[in-house]
Amino acid sequence: MMVWESVCKAVKANESMGPIVIKLGRQKRNNGQNARLWATLTDVATQLEWYGEKLSQEDWKHVFTAALKKQKAVPGIDGGFVVLATHTSRMNKTEFSELLELIYAFGSERGVRWSDPVLKYYEEMGLGLVA
Repeated sequence: MMVWESVCKAVKANESMGPIVIKLGRQKRNNGQNARLWATLTDVATQLEWYGEKLSQEDWKHVFTAALKKQKAVPGIDGGFVVLATHTSRMNKTEFSELLELIYAFGSERGVRWSDPVLKYYEEMGLGLVA
């Protein structure tokens, strides 16, 4: 109830400034998680191929996000396929952590040598990562 009391107090203190919008939701990822995402994607993109193709960091992000969210692929208008994607910017902290864990597990199983930013994260988490 303390949170609600704080919200009410803040609204009353600022009501002369006009209408106030309050949005409830889960906390989004933080800058540290974002940095770890791009570090892990860089490591995977520079060291692995996917079915004979070198993929960009952005491509790998789509592959992992699709796997995590069990996304569908539909035929494209001009042939090929389109993945009906979930954007990482809409993920909360828990979902984003699950994405990082998926990338780490996938890369580790395939012998990715993790860079310093990735190693530091897993050491901080006490996961005993072996490079």
